[in-house]
Amino acid sequence: MKLRLTHILLPMAAMLLTMASCKSSKKADAETETMTIVGPTFNADSAYAFCAKQCEFGPRTMNSEAHDKCGEWIAAKFREYGCTVTEQKADLKAFDGTVLKSTNIIASYKPELTTRILLCAHWDCRPWADNDPDSTNWRKPVMGANDAASGVAVMLEVARLIQKADSLQMGVDFVCFDAEDWGVPQWSDNQDTNGDSWALGAQYWAENPHKPGYEARFGILLDMVGGTGARFYQEGFSKQYALNIVDKVWKAAEVAGYESLFPKAEGGYITDDHGPVNEKARIPTIDIIAYYPNCQQSSFGPTWHTVTDTMDNIDKNSLKAVGQTVIQVLFSEK
Repeated sequence: MKLRLTHILLPMAAMLLTMASCKSSKKADAETETMTIVGPTFNADSAYAFCAKQCEFGPRTMNSEAHDKCGEWIAAKFREYGCTVTEQKADLKAFDGTVLKSTNIIASYKPELTTRILLCAHWDCRPWADNDPDSTNWRKPVMGANDAASGVAVMLEVARLIQKADSLQMGVDFVCFDAEDWGVPQWSDNQDTNGDSWALGAQYWAENPHKPGYEARFGILLDMVGGTGARFYQEGFSKQYALNIVDKVWKAAEVAGYESLFPKAEGGYITDDHGPVNEKARIPTIDIIAYYPNCQQSSFGPTWHTVTDTMDNIDKNSLKAVGQTVIQVLFSEK
């Protein structure tokens, strides 16, 4: 009797779940239909040019002239687009004892407004191509066209557009984190079991915000958002700390027409700048980061931490998808 009852109940349960799923799906479809595309059109050509300009300085590795010159250019561009810029300098000690001359660049749009959104990306480059298939490249610097120029490029284009639109009813803080990519290399004998050797600039900012008591409604981190064939899965820590923001951003991508590049599937737990922002600054922040589940070399894609992370492997379509999604999010906020 029980076995037969189970067999009877399972189809009934499945049917009820299917009906509930259909209702939920119809409701979601209806909500999407009521949402419209808002905000200016993101210019992928412009973002691509911002990405290329950063690469013209060379690899922006810590304590290098290329790093310092590029930092000056980034700050100047944000000022050009009407932002108030704060350069937060700090000497940070790396895992190997190297003192890193770090500069977090904070560009604030409408700094007088108290309701704020945080957009962030790191701007330094990996000093070692330690994931390159050719071991002779392991101690060479990475150009960092995707990791990290792409994120900064998207933020610069967003800053350019919102200054022209001037219709946002809230402030935006663009934070360019430094010293993110000096984490323990794969060839090192050192062990980094908790990921503390990464995201040093973000750790510092989270503990020492550019404004005492700084608050933001939420944050979006942009990392490796320009690679060829990139798709942006839902990162694990983002869902853990800010599930409602994940839902908001993926819905915005769907409305903007980029649902295929923002699959509603999990992409693993990633150590990145959003970690300290969530844990120390207590700002719910998600990570939009490329994930390649079928890439044998790395789930971050074939160019990650290799000498091939150059402009040859930057895709305007990826920049466009992420940039337009961010615009959709910002201009949908009330």
